[in-house]
Amino acid sequence: MTGQDWMEKDFYAVLGVSKDADDAAVKKAYRKLARQYHPDQNQGNAAAENKFKEIGEAYAVLSDAEQRRQYDAVRAMAGGARFSAGASGAGAGGFEDIMGAMFGGAQGTAGRGGPRVRYTQGGSSGAGFEDILGSMFGGGRSPYGSAGPTGFTAPTAGADIVAQVTLPFRAAVEGTTADLEVNGRTITARIPAGINDGKKIRLRGKGRPSASGGPAGDLVVTVHVTPHPVWTLDGVDLRMSVPVTFSEAALGTTLEVPTLDGSTVRLKVPAGTPSGRVLRVKGRGVRTAKATGDLLVTVQVVVPQKLSRKAKQALEEFAAENDGEDVRAGLAERAAE
Repeated sequence: MTGQDWMEKDFYAVLGVSKDADDAAVKKAYRKLARQYHPDQNQGNAAAENKFKEIGEAYAVLSDAEQRRQYDAVRAMAGGARFSAGASGAGAGGFEDIMGAMFGGAQGTAGRGGPRVRYTQGGSSGAGFEDILGSMFGGGRSPYGSAGPTGFTAPTAGADIVAQVTLPFRAAVEGTTADLEVNGRTITARIPAGINDGKKIRLRGKGRPSASGGPAGDLVVTVHVTPHPVWTLDGVDLRMSVPVTFSEAALGTTLEVPTLDGSTVRLKVPAGTPSGRVLRVKGRGVRTAKATGDLLVTVQVVVPQKLSRKAKQALEEFAAENDGEDVRAGLAERAAE
């Protein structure tokens, strides 16, 4: 944005507030319009996108006490009229006319018969346009950041804001919304189904407004998920462990396994299943718009802590029957590789 933009643009009209509106009224008007014209609500609407930028530009100036004071001063000097650099004719006041009147009483365009005052963007001779505006706004700086050798820099985006939210496990699996208090305003964040612990959600344009008329920053939300005593999330898959007895693992069995929705599924454990083997139940994981996960069941063979006399005798007989089998065969050789 250039200094001339301040003269040409009525930021009060953009936000629909009066010139004596207080900060609360300015903020309220900005929030209402920003919601109405936000790009997320107007996909593919170029006019709405431009309007959203204008709203942000206006709010950036009017929400800053010092910039608002400077803006009001420039508008008062210019009389609130629109100007075009180099305009000619007795009825059209050019930008040079205004600047000439402000800095030494020089008359403007050739149509009025007076000397023409030129304001150049930089250059080795004479004061450039940014130098004159710089003297108005203090220390040779434009109201929108440091001026480069050829004039004002482009508006920069506002800063991002970081936030955190902690969700119950089921809410993370099923998807939910979370209300966040950010800088005195409540922002509702949509949490997609299947969000994993530590994942981040970026809400475009929900961060700090730009101080230079650029787009607002983003709100970056880190999601924490409360652990569940049975299930864990692995992408869109659900994981759980199921204890089985030694005889069930050795001989095979069919189990009734609970699911997150409160129902159960039948799971076949093949004979000879070792502890730690993962069995898959298709389609019983997380359901999202893009995919449906599976339920992954890890088999844990439970070793009894106490044995009855008969159970101990039966195991001793079992061990005797399998005495010739070396379950650790080749372990030392593999360890030496």
